[in-house]
Amino acid sequence: MRLPQKEEGEVLGIVESMLGANRVKIQSLDGKTRMGRIRGKMKKRDWLRVGDVIVMVPWSFQDDKADIVWRYQGTHVEWARRTGTCSRRETAAFSAHKTTNDRCA
Repeated sequence: MRLPQKEEGEVLGIVESMLGANRVKIQSLDGKTRMGRIRGKMKKRDWLRVGDVIVMVPWSFQDDKADIVWRYQGTHVEWARRTGTCSRRETAAFSAHKTTNDRCA
């Protein structure tokens, strides 16, 4: 399972709403609400939904925007929650994830 790379500035976040045009509103683990951009590599391959846990990289020149680099599937979220692989703050983000069904793409 891929975890956020702190040295590269990656942060966990949860998708709050879909804005259209490959953009989403994200509540990040550092407490900020950002507008996220779905990278071209992910546009067709990974579909995002409200409540998904993601890894994002905030822009260096505009802190209120970020690029989404990874989406966790439901099985990854459950595994991280059960095993305690992440830090306490990251586990809280995984616990906030809605697990109504397994969202494998």
